[in-house]
Amino acid sequence: MTHKQHQSVLDAATDCAYECEHCADACISNMPECARLCRDCAQICWTVSAFISRGSRFIPQIVKSCIEICEACAKECEKHQNEHCQSCAKACRQAANEYRKIAGVAAVA
Repeated sequence: MTHKQHQSVLDAATDCAYECEHCADACISNMPECARLCRDCAQICWTVSAFISRGSRFIPQIVKSCIEICEACAKECEKHQNEHCQSCAKACRQAANEYRKIAGVAAVA
């Protein structure tokens, strides 16, 4: 599995990590739970990016865990009306949708 096969997933992972890092920094002082979830999500998305970049055979297993974390982060961020939280939630949802393409799992209603 080469990284070029999953360019859209790689792009979504790095975008999500970037948005989560920004959101965590903005929320750290007044919304600690949001910041914690964003930091967790950013870390796992950076990890997914690395696995995809090197074409790891473990990508499907890693993205399955990442879907759950991205969904939890999106759910938390959607509670807040800040622009950075809304951008983060959108990036998390997009990443989770891209991860599903290679994880072989359907969206949860």
